Amino acid sequence: MKVSSRGEYGVRAMVALAHQYGAAPMSITAVAKASAVPPAYLEQLIGPLRRAGLVESTRGAHGGYRLARSPELVRVGEVYRVMEGPVAPMDCVSEDPADQTCPLIDGCETRPVWLKVRDSIVETLDSMTLADLIKDGPARRPVGSATS
Repeated sequence: MKVSSRGEYGVRAMVALAHQYGAAPMSITAVAKASAVPPAYLEQLIGPLRRAGLVESTRGAHGGYRLARSPELVRVGEVYRVMEGPVAPMDCVSEDPADQTCPLIDGCETRPVWLKVRDSIVETLDSMTLADLIKDGPARRPVGSATS
């Protein structure tokens, strides 16, 4: 299974917001810089994250974006599904039963391996939070800090 740039960039943007949780909202430019996501692409990703209730926006001169919940309460799987849709290494084992359209599902001898792959991916994505990522990731300076 290959994760698209949409999924990768969405998670990176959320990690950038997690680093700044509890601080002032981040501008789209600051999030883009902190996550190495092109600003124009980031603008396309923020909307779905906001509609999903993962990101809040504030208007005005000191506005921007911030996590809607603490990093400990945001599972990587939630972000992934907003960006990519249901986990589905093969259509026949999608998390969304409506996507399971293969006519060979009944009696398919290879389906068990794809179910196991899907379940392993789901378990990994849902077992990790943004807090886990920022805790285990490299140390970062706050956005806007001076370089030494």
